[in-house]
Amino acid sequence: MSANLDDRLRNVSIIGAAGKMGRGISLLLAQEMALLKWKNPDKAYILNLIDPDDRGLDGLWSYIHSQMAGYAEKNVVLLRNLAKQRPNIIENTDAITEFVTLSHSLLRPSNAVESAARSTMVFEAALEKEEFKVDLFKKLKNLCSSETLFFTNTSSIPIHVIDKGACLDGRLIGYHFYNPPAIQKLIEVIPSESTRPDLQEIAMDLARRLKKTVIFSKDVAGFIGNGHFIRDGIYAFSEVTRLQKEFGYPESVYIINKITQDFLVRPMGIFQLIDYVGIDVFLCIQKIMSHFLQEDLYHPVVDSMIQKGVLGGQYPDSSQKNGFLLYEKNKPSGVYDPSTGKYKLFSEGTWVQELEKKLGDIPSGWLSWKSLSADPSKDKKLSEYFHNLLQSHTQGAILANAYLSHSKAIGEKLVSTGVAKSAEDVNAVLTTGFYHLYGAIHKY
Repeated sequence: MSANLDDRLRNVSIIGAAGKMGRGISLLLAQEMALLKWKNPDKAYILNLIDPDDRGLDGLWSYIHSQMAGYAEKNVVLLRNLAKQRPNIIENTDAITEFVTLSHSLLRPSNAVESAARSTMVFEAALEKEEFKVDLFKKLKNLCSSETLFFTNTSSIPIHVIDKGACLDGRLIGYHFYNPPAIQKLIEVIPSESTRPDLQEIAMDLARRLKKTVIFSKDVAGFIGNGHFIRDGIYAFSEVTRLQKEFGYPESVYIINKITQDFLVRPMGIFQLIDYVGIDVFLCIQKIMSHFLQEDLYHPVVDSMIQKGVLGGQYPDSSQKNGFLLYEKNKPSGVYDPSTGKYKLFSEGTWVQELEKKLGDIPSGWLSWKSLSADPSKDKKLSEYFHNLLQSHTQGAILANAYLSHSKAIGEKLVSTGVAKSAEDVNAVLTTGFYHLYGAIHKY
C-alpha cells in the first residue's frame, strides 16, 4: 500500500487545521509530505490548511515554520543523503534552509471547504458535534472525488453514525490523535462495519510513517480512551459528593486530586486532567456517550462549572486556564469553591496540611511519577509500592484502593463489551495516550 499512500499524499486537506488538534495533525502531515517532495522534487504536493479563523491560520503558519526548522535539523543527515545529486546542497545549513522553504511551498491556507475538492485524503479535526460533522462530510462528498478517503479525529461520536449520515459508503475511518498530536504516540483507529479494507490499510500505513502506536477500538461512543476517562471522572465527582459532607467541597476536590496523582502515581490528578482537556469538552463527550450508550454519565457538578463560566482548557501559548483548580505557572495553587465563586488557595491557612494529616502518609516505596517514568525498574518498584498500598488502612490508602478497583472495573467492562479487544489494549491506551505508568487492568 506504500505507493498508494504516496500518491494520495500529493494532495491532502485538513479541516479545522488551526484548532488545537488540527495544528498538530497539520504539522505531522506537512513533515511527511515535505519529505516526499524532497525525494521527488519534480512532483507537486499540496497541503490545504482549512479553517475559518484567519488569525489562527497565521499562527499555524508560524508554528509549522518553527517546527519544520527543528525537524530538518534533527533529520539533516537523511536530507543530505537524499540530496547528494543537488549541487546547491553543500553544508547542513543549505539542506535545512531549503527543506524549510520547500515545506512552505506545500501549504495552502484557506477559509473555504471548497479548497478540499481535489484532495485524495481529507482529515477532519473540527467541532465535536454530530450534526456539524455529518453536514460537513455531506458537503465534502459532493465536492471531492468518489475515491477520496476521509479521516475523522472525533474522540467520541460513533463512526458509523457519521458515515451513514453523510452517505460516505465506507470511505470514513476514525483516526483519533491524542493531544498534542505532534508529540503523543497514540492513535486510536476506529473502523465502522462498513469502512473499506483499503482505507484501513492506508490508515495503518500512514500511522507507521508518522511513527505512531495504533490501538483499534470497536465503533462504540467514547471508544477506549474516553470510555475510561469519562467514567473515571464521573467516579471522581461521585467521591467528591460523598466526601464533601465531611470535609466540604473544595477540600474534597483537593483530596481526590491528590489521591489520583500522588497515591495512584499518575502524571496529574483527575481534576487537573479534566481542566487540561477542558470542562466544556468533558461535558460534550459526556453527553455524546450518554446519548449513544443509554448510560447515565451525568453529574451536576460539570453543568454548574459551565454555568459559572469556569471552563479550563488552554490558552494559545499552551498555558493552563483555571478550572476546578487555580493555576500559577501551570501548577495547581487553589481549588474553586462554587459557593463563593472564588478559589480557596493552598497557601490560605492550614487546611491543606490538616487534610493531608487526615489522609495519612503515603505508604512506603512510593516514588513520584516523574522519577519513575524514566526508571528501567519502575515495574518492580510500582509492584512493591502497590503491595504496601493494599496493606495500608489510612484514609488516603482506602480511597486510593477504591479508586484503583473502580478504574480496573471500567477497563474490564471495556474488554467484556468488546470495545477493546484485550486488557493489553486498554492498558496501552492509558500508558501511551494518558502517560500512566501502568494500565487500568493492572497486575500489581
